[in-house]
Amino acid sequence: MVSAIVGGYVVPVDGEPIDGGTVLIEDGKIAEVGADADVDIPEDAELIDAAGSWVLPGFFDAHVHLGVHEEGEGWSGNDTNEMTDPNGARFRAIDGIDPYDVGFDDALAGGVTSVVVKPGSGNPIGGRTIGVKTWGRTILDMVFAEQVSVKSALGENPKRVYGEKKQTPSTRLGVAAIIREAFTKAQNYAAQRDHARDEGKPFDVDLTLETLAEVLDGELYWDQHTHRADDIVTAIRLAEEFGYKLVVNHGTEGHLIADLLAEKEIPVILGPLFTTRSKVELRNRTLRSAGILARAGVKLAITTDHPVVPINFLVYQAALAVKDGLDPEAALRSLTVNPASMLGLDDRIGSLKPGLDADVVIWSGDPLDVMNRALRVFVRGKEVYHFDESTGDGVVADRRYRE
Repeated sequence: MVSAIVGGYVVPVDGEPIDGGTVLIEDGKIAEVGADADVDIPEDAELIDAAGSWVLPGFFDAHVHLGVHEEGEGWSGNDTNEMTDPNGARFRAIDGIDPYDVGFDDALAGGVTSVVVKPGSGNPIGGRTIGVKTWGRTILDMVFAEQVSVKSALGENPKRVYGEKKQTPSTRLGVAAIIREAFTKAQNYAAQRDHARDEGKPFDVDLTLETLAEVLDGELYWDQHTHRADDIVTAIRLAEEFGYKLVVNHGTEGHLIADLLAEKEIPVILGPLFTTRSKVELRNRTLRSAGILARAGVKLAITTDHPVVPINFLVYQAALAVKDGLDPEAALRSLTVNPASMLGLDDRIGSLKPGLDADVVIWSGDPLDVMNRALRVFVRGKEVYHFDESTGDGVVADRRYRE
């Protein structure tokens, strides 16, 4: 199937805007991006008129709990934290995702076409994350990246959870010790496993240690929940001790050590930004932090941490960050190419570039203007959402099987 979005103000993000541009889509991928006059559109292509509108890549929220923490379902729909084992590396977010969570529809209304769903922050090591599209009939349709990262947590959350149980870890010392012990065991396990393989001997697979070995081998990123500056520095020390690829998640006090983060080339998924200072770790939360981090040279992404902040408010957080000093171009990058590249997914998503997934959103205008909205949303080239101006409602393509 071939389609062409024509006549719009095309913002590839990873490239200069094109006034009067075309995005050519073939078989769910972006085939070509350029000025209307420069793109050879096949005769059988479906033409989609975007005149007077902005055309951007779908936004990407790299830290959400969509589907594992369903809205309005209470305990029954909350599978975010398996808080029975401090080392939950073997747990997988994919096993708890309900694709019919209403949050996925909200994501489309906010122009968000891809997310990384993560376990929560109750455990020092929470489990594997998963990259999914925000539209699909089943989780099998939605997954686009199985190998992304492992979620880990420092600070108040794990020490509170296990402190209330009167077991380790009940302090920051204990939380760091759990992580350090886990990686030490994974190093020993990998050495024994590899030796057994070389000798042609049987070996008992341990799913927890296998996952951590993949982190040590650089196959999975380490998504570190951390708010306070001192906890961020602990995250850096642990990463340097074991040599894994660290991505700071939340980074509430990251602006206090922005120079260090830039020097170490450690990316930050910042947010959520629309929250009160509900605990000590958030006392220095400020909308100015995004601009400070970006100007220091830190690779920045912005997150809603949905359902902490509704996922359709992702772009509004970026807009208010611009109000408080973040450069507009940096703001758009923080919703697209930056989160994609910091998790090794920029070969699939994050910009309007030939070869990438055709996740494209037509906006009524500049998305950083809160008065504009997503008009049409395409995931892998299929239109899955449109805004019905006659009723004022967003319409999502039916996910259900129909005879």
